[in-house]
Amino acid sequence: MRRTARETEASNRTLNRRTLMLGGAMGAMIAVLGARMRYLQVDQADEFKLLAEENRINIRLIPPERGIIMDRNGKVIAGNEQNYRVVITREAAGDVDLVMRRLATIIPMTAEEMQASIDAVKAVRAFVPVTVAERLSWEDFSKVAVNAPALPGVVPEVGQSRRYPLDTDFAHVVGYVGPVSEKDLEGLENPDPLLRIPKFQIGKIGVEKWMEDTLRGHAGTKRIEVNSAGRVMRELERQEGQPGSDIRLTIDADIQNFAQARLGEESAAVVVIDVTNGDIICCASSPSFDPNLFVRGISHAEYKLLTENDHRPLANKTVSGAYPPGSTFKMVTALAALEAGVVNADTKVSCPGYIEFGGRRFHCWKRSGHGTVRLARSLAESCDVYFYEIAQKVGIDKIAEMGRKLGLGHKFELPMSAVTEGNMPDKAWKLTRHKQEWRIGDTINASIGQGYVLTSPLQLAVMTARIASGRAVAPRLVRMIDNQELPVAEAPPLEVSPEYLAAVRSGMHEVVNGEHGTAKSSRIVDPTMVMAGKTGTSQVRNISKAEREAGVISNDDLPWNRRDHALFVGFAPYDAPRYAVAVVVEHGGGGSTAAAPIARDVILRAMSDGLPSLDAYPASQRGRIETMLKELPLRDPVTGRPQDKTAT
Repeated sequence: MRRTARETEASNRTLNRRTLMLGGAMGAMIAVLGARMRYLQVDQADEFKLLAEENRINIRLIPPERGIIMDRNGKVIAGNEQNYRVVITREAAGDVDLVMRRLATIIPMTAEEMQASIDAVKAVRAFVPVTVAERLSWEDFSKVAVNAPALPGVVPEVGQSRRYPLDTDFAHVVGYVGPVSEKDLEGLENPDPLLRIPKFQIGKIGVEKWMEDTLRGHAGTKRIEVNSAGRVMRELERQEGQPGSDIRLTIDADIQNFAQARLGEESAAVVVIDVTNGDIICCASSPSFDPNLFVRGISHAEYKLLTENDHRPLANKTVSGAYPPGSTFKMVTALAALEAGVVNADTKVSCPGYIEFGGRRFHCWKRSGHGTVRLARSLAESCDVYFYEIAQKVGIDKIAEMGRKLGLGHKFELPMSAVTEGNMPDKAWKLTRHKQEWRIGDTINASIGQGYVLTSPLQLAVMTARIASGRAVAPRLVRMIDNQELPVAEAPPLEVSPEYLAAVRSGMHEVVNGEHGTAKSSRIVDPTMVMAGKTGTSQVRNISKAEREAGVISNDDLPWNRRDHALFVGFAPYDAPRYAVAVVVEHGGGGSTAAAPIARDVILRAMSDGLPSLDAYPASQRGRIETMLKELPLRDPVTGRPQDKTAT
């Protein structure tokens, strides 16, 4: 049936309307798609470009070169050496266990080491590279590089490792580095990103620890291109970091080596200070250890040998050891009494061999007594009774005040670990610490450096330097940073009468050079190097009344750990003091026999260009001294390596 014209016209209008609606909808959709495409391709182009770059480009930190530590003359005592190592990144490796098993067939690696590496890789973020092997030989390093296609995520690198060429000589002063631990990160609000790198090493003790921020430097960065498998294709950009600052200490490596060798196997310490500026010239603690063991990874057996040694090789006795100073403290008591005006240099005291107080006898070391003594003789012959008597007159508070003025009971701020404050007691201290009143017997004990008094070898050296110079000399260990000399302020006057200091120094001269001086056998006969000093012996056990009546047991007849400590302090030259020395020999017996000879040899070495001249020793001792000096295990002053004693 044919449509009429009107029906045809109505149908066309309907079709045109639908066409327009459909066309409009399609146009709107195209417009939306076009706007979206413009948004993605134009407005968001930078963001998507960055996302694409992050998929193929990694940014990695470049550890900076650690600063070098040198002695006062520029000899390297802590440096860096090449370290062939292998790192792995989890996101590029994929199956870490499989890759590590393959790697273990190429380079030496125990099952325990392999598992530890796997655990370390899985413990960090996927993009963080982890060192799984280091200090490889060139051959093993090359094997890893050749087999790289079969080791996704594994990259052989050439890094740096810490090395201590003078090993045992500076172990206690410089310390060592080791991997960052969780304990190291505790308390750090915004830790350096470098510290998050697995096995990144930082200072653990000594200068390495306390000057970590100076030595570490700042990290650099590198942008590397990787393929879809994570294999490094090329390095796109590198921004080098800032190396750590070099540090030059005040210590002389040759004198340090001499002192370390001279101490031998003794459990002992020696400190030498330049009295003109406070520079620590020598700071030796014995026995020592090789810090390189800790850098490379010390074994359980090696560590056990160190911790179970009764001579405590890991302890820095120079600053952390706290010992009763014994008779080396007598200068403090003398100066306190002189300053208080209760005695003068000519005041006489009678010594019958003891004093009685409160029903108790306080004995002099000389059982028969010294008779009538004045200050100089009391120091020269170390008469205990003289100091018992004057201490009661002056009182402990003024003695403690003088001790602090001379540097005792003070913790010196030095970049070394476990620096002790020691103990310079007074009445208030005992009341606070022990809830007890101070007693006269406590004063008597303190007057000769026993009882509650505790000092370190460093503090004794400072005390001696202050007596010798008349100034409040403060010790310092760092001389330069990046070749910039650190300023040294002139030490202020000690605020002790020069007359009284001269009187005490005169007594110290008699100790070493007097006819009856306790250290006469350790005198220096060269008139330009004459030494003054004071011996000391501190008890580590109580002597019972019965033992004293029967005869005090000789140190030689006692077990090593029950023998007295031996001490000596001194300075030289007497007429123009330059160096002060303090020596403590744990359980060494007597200061005159064990400590004074060491102090003489070390201070002579400090005043000499090389080994001490035999002419500086008494003629009767030169043969023995010559043999001793030849047998010392010294280093070659140029190479730093142990000298070959068998060479002709």
